[in-house]
Amino acid sequence: MDFKFYLGCAVWAYKGWVGDFYPRGSRSTEFLQLYSDRLVTVEVNSTFYVIPDRQTVERWAKDTPANFKFCPKFPKQLTHNGLLLPYLDQALHFLGLMSGFGDRLGVLFVQLPPSYSPVNFVDLESFLRALPTKNYQIALEVRHGDWFKAPHCDRLNALLQKLGIGRVLLDSRPIYDLPLGDEIDPALSIPVQQERRKPNLPLQPLVTAPFSIVRFISHPDRDLNIRFWQEWVTYLQEWLANGTQIYFFMHCPIEERSPHNAKYFQEMLEKANVPVPALPWNDLTPPPQQLTLF
Repeated sequence: MDFKFYLGCAVWAYKGWVGDFYPRGSRSTEFLQLYSDRLVTVEVNSTFYVIPDRQTVERWAKDTPANFKFCPKFPKQLTHNGLLLPYLDQALHFLGLMSGFGDRLGVLFVQLPPSYSPVNFVDLESFLRALPTKNYQIALEVRHGDWFKAPHCDRLNALLQKLGIGRVLLDSRPIYDLPLGDEIDPALSIPVQQERRKPNLPLQPLVTAPFSIVRFISHPDRDLNIRFWQEWVTYLQEWLANGTQIYFFMHCPIEERSPHNAKYFQEMLEKANVPVPALPWNDLTPPPQQLTLF
């Protein structure tokens, strides 16, 4: 049975987690299994750069437990070369390849570049209508600022609702909220400044399908995220009560802190009595050694 709430990070093959999120001495071949022993979903950014073969996809699926979900990003060679419709055949082939995940496949998402504007609405509509949304959960992330302004935002959301396509909700507020000179820890300024290459776009917290993806760009200083997480607790309480399936991915400019930010957010949800499943991380015996990060 599928969960209604999935919490995870953007990678699993991160060597900096060894000795903290992963036990000391962990090998790279063990990372996926160790990750899936702790969190329940992962945002597969690697497919944006390199399309894996079918055997690799099936191996990844076998390395994870039941109820774990992979959420692959469409390859940039399909989404970042101008119009989308000329790449429809390749997109359909990619979906077929991702079906190798079987019941481990979660939501697949299309991330459009900042250059793709509402001027291309007809192309976008034609492309999305041609996708087999009855067989796959698909979500869309837009990054041109005009998509967030009327009338384009209303037109886009109406299209997504009609097609049953989710809206990817990118929340980058924590890394733009404070001037760099006001960082509590000056050592955090450089990674936060680098992360500000991500779009600074308005958050429009709405759902357009029975599922949605939240990509939360957390600040390395955990306490600076709390007021934003409190907002998300309220949103998730409402959406989950309405039966919406939510995938929540925790990013961070300092990747070592992503899993612990995710765990802290999970604890906030539990304390607020939001109906979320317990993390398998909590069942590990003995629990992984946690270094002092904060």
